[in-house]
Amino acid sequence: MDVTILWFKRDLRVADHPALAHAAAGEGAVLPLYIVEPGYWALPDTSARQWRFTAECLGALSDELVALGAPLQVELGEAVSVLDRLADRWPVTRIVSHEETGNAWTYARDRAVAIWARGRGIAWVELAQSGVVRRLAGRDGWAARRDRFMRAPQVEAPAALRGLAGTMPGTPPEARDLRLAFDPCPGRQKGGRAAGLDLLDSFLTARGQDYRRAMSSPMAGATACSRLSPHIALGSLSLREVEQATAASRRAVAGAGDGWAGSLKSFSSRLAWRDHFMQKLEDEPTLEHRCLHSAYEGLRPHAPDAARLAAWQRGETGLPFVDACMRSLIHTGWLNFRMRSMLVAVASYHLWLDWRATGPYLARMFTDYEPGIHWPQMQMQSGTTGMNTIRIYNPVKQGYDQDPTGAFTRKWLPELAEVPDAFLHEPWRWQGGRRLLGRRYPAPVVDVAAAARAARVAVWGVRERAGFGDEAARVIARHASRKDRAGRFVNDRAPRPRRGDARQLRLDL
Repeated sequence: MDVTILWFKRDLRVADHPALAHAAAGEGAVLPLYIVEPGYWALPDTSARQWRFTAECLGALSDELVALGAPLQVELGEAVSVLDRLADRWPVTRIVSHEETGNAWTYARDRAVAIWARGRGIAWVELAQSGVVRRLAGRDGWAARRDRFMRAPQVEAPAALRGLAGTMPGTPPEARDLRLAFDPCPGRQKGGRAAGLDLLDSFLTARGQDYRRAMSSPMAGATACSRLSPHIALGSLSLREVEQATAASRRAVAGAGDGWAGSLKSFSSRLAWRDHFMQKLEDEPTLEHRCLHSAYEGLRPHAPDAARLAAWQRGETGLPFVDACMRSLIHTGWLNFRMRSMLVAVASYHLWLDWRATGPYLARMFTDYEPGIHWPQMQMQSGTTGMNTIRIYNPVKQGYDQDPTGAFTRKWLPELAEVPDAFLHEPWRWQGGRRLLGRRYPAPVVDVAAAARAARVAVWGVRERAGFGDEAARVIARHASRKDRAGRFVNDRAPRPRRGDARQLRLDL
């Protein structure tokens, strides 16, 4: 009897799973497989917190597959070796999986698997599970194509699978077995489909009402944001089921004046942004390692200032709100989007660190690390795309704006307990600062205003070089969003001409 290997990657569910349905519809037996790849988990953008979340999702998936009659095989090893071993043991004629927009390592692995499969005469069928389009010719019409996918009916899970006799469910290894670095994350979200469904329900029925207003606050956003990102990243929920559930809730609250309509509209737009940014990495995989606009190569030192990098990583820059955000991220594995952007911008502009030096560390800290979002955002918030508005966040102003009571900052920086509220975000202005700074809490590693000015001069110096606009036009044509039929921008947008000085920077966001 022919065997189809159903290769699970970042799609750890059975609901709305096109690859599962495709495998089940064929003849022969289905062998569900997850490969724990030591080479992947040795990368600098992976971490124990990510693995533990993944392992929890695998446990839930395993239970679902046992119920369907085909236990999940969990194999430790590199993909080609594992697949080759399984093909030697069983008459494997086909591999079915979803398309993956991952980092450079997974891209190279997939190419190696494709070569191996052709050599063994095994078909490999890859199917889409989101609005990201492989081998996209151009962005024109992309948003409409994505919308059609998201509005299509969800794929029903089969009632049963024809499993292989004698197979038993595999057990995921422990983080220590993968030699992952010690990574305590006591506030980490739990994985598994049940946890994801609970979050989706509570967001659409209670927590999400204040989403639009509260999502910029690291404290209020921790509750008002959906917190679905790790479940979408690892696929315990499909993006389509989240989007369709949100659309149903939007219809139910249409016309209400209680905040729900606006909040769910904002959330829907951010679900679309996810695919938009992932499409960038799908179209140009090198942007994980190269500036999207080549003129920015060499703008910042390739070798980072070690002291500044370490201070930023530990949450010890002497900039209270920045440090509070970093320490919160270290403890929980999550941070709201605006504060993620601020952490990157401060590192890139004020500390003048290259995004390739800071990106892997942030990726490790994010339980919801999604390469297709992470690397385009690292470049966008570092100003190296050549097409997006340059935002140099003022970290002091962000503290006053997003943590006006100081409750968030005080929670994560107990060493500032004696600092009066009026000086919490600028303790160097407090008369008691001399007995605090440099002792129990570090003095600022940079002068915020002076660092911003220097960054502005350097960045705009690049934009004024001859030929900059020609390459920027190429980037915009390939990656920028388009307008829909109503003339509205879909997802993010290319920069619009400003009135007055075209070189104006937005410093106080």
